[in-house]
Amino acid sequence: MANINCVVVDDEELARTLLANYIERIDFITLVGQAENPLEALQLMREHTVNLLFLDIQMPEIKGTEFAKMVGSDTKIIFTTAYSEYALQGYELNAVDYLLKPITFERFLTAVNKVKTNQIIEKSEAITIKSGYDLYKVQYGDIIYVVSDSEYVTYHTVDKKIISNQRLKTVEQELPSSLFIRVHRSYVVNRSYVTGLKGRDLILSDITIPVSDSYYDRVKKELF
Repeated sequence: MANINCVVVDDEELARTLLANYIERIDFITLVGQAENPLEALQLMREHTVNLLFLDIQMPEIKGTEFAKMVGSDTKIIFTTAYSEYALQGYELNAVDYLLKPITFERFLTAVNKVKTNQIIEKSEAITIKSGYDLYKVQYGDIIYVVSDSEYVTYHTVDKKIISNQRLKTVEQELPSSLFIRVHRSYVVNRSYVTGLKGRDLILSDITIPVSDSYYDRVKKELF
């Protein structure tokens, strides 16, 4: 796995220092620079290959959410902020994660592990799905969720639905647990698409997936 070059963008020095200390403790991430504002970050991105931004939302002149729209898709974003109301907006901008200040090391580690997981997905790892007489090779990252109906399952992907004569238990065993999680007797979801939890409903952007009581504690612990 390639090393992840990152930049911390925050107008508060204490916040930058905390994240820099956390980054030093992770062997697969390298801090290439710190920026007090997005303009300084742009300069760093011209000088270095930057794979990840730790991006504060509330900054003078240019908000982090506005700067995120200028950043190419090759650079992943983890938003950092003291204001929880920005969480949904952050996820709508396809951020890998959203860290609420004060940021603990445990929560930070969860976020950077998501970046590492995304790197694995982007290395073209895929599953072959048999549907009738047809075979489909589907990237893990393109599978949003899988739902079962008796002896069949339906793979909901970013561009199509694929029905396969399988048990969900078999699907769960074939898909990597680092990327997918069982949330209900009828549903397995891709962790990277999860954007929220409302009561017993898991939110995947504009999709709502039920979470059963037996899986709720695990879902809350591993995804939030």
